[in-house]
Amino acid sequence: MVDTLPAPLQRLAGVDPAEIGGRLARLWRRSLQFRVVTSTLALSLGVILTIAFMLQSQMAQQLLSTKLDAAVEQVGRFRVTVEAQIAATDEGTSEQSRLDQARTAISERGVATGDSVHAGTFDPILVIPDQAGRGQVVSPSQAHVPPELQSLVQRGRVAYQYATVDFRGEPAKALIIGTPTESAIPGLELYLVYPLIAEEQTLGIMRGIVATAGLAIIVLSAAIAWMVARQVVLPVRQAASIAQRFADGHLKERMVIRGEDDVARLAVAFNEMAQSLSDQITQLEEFGDLQKRFTSDVSHELRTPLTTVRMAADIISDSAEELDAPAKRACELLESELDRFESLLTDLLEVSRHDAGVAELSASEMDVRAAVNDAVSTVAHIAESAGVEVEVDMPAEPVVGEVDPRRVERILRNLVANALDHSEGKPVRVTMRGSDAAIAVSVRDHGVGLKPGEESLVFNRFWRADPSRVRRSGGTGLGLAIALEDAKLHGGRLDCWGSPGEGSCFRLTIPRRQGAVLLSSPLPLTAEDEARFRQSAASTPLDGAVGAEEAAT
Repeated sequence: MVDTLPAPLQRLAGVDPAEIGGRLARLWRRSLQFRVVTSTLALSLGVILTIAFMLQSQMAQQLLSTKLDAAVEQVGRFRVTVEAQIAATDEGTSEQSRLDQARTAISERGVATGDSVHAGTFDPILVIPDQAGRGQVVSPSQAHVPPELQSLVQRGRVAYQYATVDFRGEPAKALIIGTPTESAIPGLELYLVYPLIAEEQTLGIMRGIVATAGLAIIVLSAAIAWMVARQVVLPVRQAASIAQRFADGHLKERMVIRGEDDVARLAVAFNEMAQSLSDQITQLEEFGDLQKRFTSDVSHELRTPLTTVRMAADIISDSAEELDAPAKRACELLESELDRFESLLTDLLEVSRHDAGVAELSASEMDVRAAVNDAVSTVAHIAESAGVEVEVDMPAEPVVGEVDPRRVERILRNLVANALDHSEGKPVRVTMRGSDAAIAVSVRDHGVGLKPGEESLVFNRFWRADPSRVRRSGGTGLGLAIALEDAKLHGGRLDCWGSPGEGSCFRLTIPRRQGAVLLSSPLPLTAEDEARFRQSAASTPLDGAVGAEEAAT
């Protein structure tokens, strides 16, 4: 049977209802037009249901009120008929016969006078209550009157009740109204049973009309909402698409302006904003290019005078023993500042290469432990002068990877030097671990640490957490920025964590093979992860490298 359905219905027939619900939920979240239409449908349905309920209640109440008024008037006239008919019959006749004759008279009079048309079809019931234990007499004999209604009538009241009765062989809802009589038969009660079949049919027709009109209103509301939402959503979608292309670098994209309405004013404002952003981006790009060119040119141009000054300083240094104490001290300061100036020019040249995108990676297979040892050895004099112990934790087995030895050694040298500057005399720990996919080296100090939010600032050029702090390493302020670029050049990452008073941790993670995707690091970063890492590594009965890899995993 599914094969006979249209293609869209066949596709829906083979989809799980939960999946359909998920698709509708995603469509609801993503489509403004769909949300507007569904909201309009929901509100229209709520309004229609409320109106339908009110109309049905009012109509039902009106029909029943009209029916009851006619029944009350009719039962009063028929009571007189019953009293006259009972008085005209022979008292020697049985009570059942007298009741049957009175009932027949009521039916004949109702047909003759047209009362049945006025109040609707009815069945009369005459009841003589139980007296002296002889049982009650009912005409017709199979008729039944609700006990609650009969109790009210026996108190001398005209009462009515809605109930489901057997009307001419079929169950039907009916209005039963009863009244006491003052006939020759003591306690005689008259009841008229009015079936509500016509009223139910009227209500059914009304419900059908309301349902048809409601469905038409819902469809028309959905169509109107769809058209209105489309007129509003299309420009918004166009603006979103153009904004996306603008973000992708297509700075000439603009919205089409039609008319002078609110959407047109939105397009004008959007185009003005796009033009302003485009101009500013162009200016920033030109300024960035100019800045990069200026840095590169200045770095190269300063090389020649620096070489000349270096040669002059070397000549003066060779004759330092012949100088007096102040001149000798000036010569030492000159050499120190020339060394720092030369380092700054080297770093500026490296930064300009990275900015220009011409930095190249000279990768080769090597034991990365050698780069760690070289970096620690290079800054050993700084650690000695600061009285800081540098602890090195590396695997006993070689950790081989495809790296650029010069760049890796420079990254680690900058990290260790930075840790020594901020260690506050406490030990600095250098840890190295490797996994099948990556190699990681972390440098941990327990000094001043970093304030919240400074983790992303430490790699900015010339940024310092405390400008008043003296750099024992004589850094230029570009070391961490260059280290981050060198890490990215390897396809790796350089992470940072710190907390005031607890120190900081810098972690370098690079893939073992060039071009590999880096998914995780073999070393922890935060203090909590480090505690769990050391506990897990200590409980593993293997060598340090294997235990560290399993703990990180």
